[in-house]
Amino acid sequence: MSTSTTASVSTHILDTSIGRPAEGVAVYLSARSGREADWQALGGSATDADGRCKDLPALPEGTTHVRLDFAVEPYFENSAKKQADAQQDAPANRDSGAVFFPEVAITFAVVPGEHYHVPLLLNPFGYSVYRGS
Repeated sequence: MSTSTTASVSTHILDTSIGRPAEGVAVYLSARSGREADWQALGGSATDADGRCKDLPALPEGTTHVRLDFAVEPYFENSAKKQADAQQDAPANRDSGAVFFPEVAITFAVVPGEHYHVPLLLNPFGYSVYRGS
């Protein structure tokens, strides 16, 4: 939760290739206090059955930039078999099975007192993010 001196971050992931939340994706949170500062790893979580990370660490006071790292390769490796069975023409059946984007890193600026919800819309060959509410 944000305070007047800190910002807060939340996220969720929707796998648009199947129209469902992406469960079990590891998400890591890092922060820095200025463009030239080093990144500080704060910890991580994994998405639940709703595709949400409800227990990301709090941001330290003075945070100006945040990075969310999504480890999507294991998710796609685990779900490829299910998707291929459900869709005979699925990418897993046409391609080598390699994950095109093995990880997604999103960096954004924050200001104290604001909450930042950053959803990830994901599919095997692309992704998009936006500032949600």
